[in-house]
Amino acid sequence: MTLEAVLAALHLVAILTFVVFLSSQAALCRIEWLNAAVVERLARLDVIYGVAGVVLIGSGLARVLWGVKGASWYLSQPLFHIKITIVLAMVLLSFVPSAAFRRWRHNLRSTGALPGAQEVAKVRRLVMVQSHVLPVVAVIAVFWARGW
Repeated sequence: MTLEAVLAALHLVAILTFVVFLSSQAALCRIEWLNAAVVERLARLDVIYGVAGVVLIGSGLARVLWGVKGASWYLSQPLFHIKITIVLAMVLLSFVPSAAFRRWRHNLRSTGALPGAQEVAKVRRLVMVQSHVLPVVAVIAVFWARGW
């Protein structure tokens, strides 16, 4: 039972960290606010966001493998599969902004150039898609926890 509680707590902390740093990216990734400090901050936020994502997926996988309910229970749940599919889609979507933030920081440090308005808008759109999809995962989790 202690392992289950630790895994659940770790999963919850990872979720909250994930939400905070995704929200921070959404708030800062705007052409009207973009300056050198914001580019550096976006790159740092993205590292924390990525670590939170790894901990989130790792703790979730650990709950499936070593949790009280067992893998067979999780794998028999349709909402689990929907939730995992959405999370994997979010992970795939996050690669584009992550690469952009690293590229922007590299360009800033090497040439002093900031990204163009179109590129910022494209990346912001992907961050916003993730921000709007994430609550769907939470709603699915609520229904799943109540036996749907």
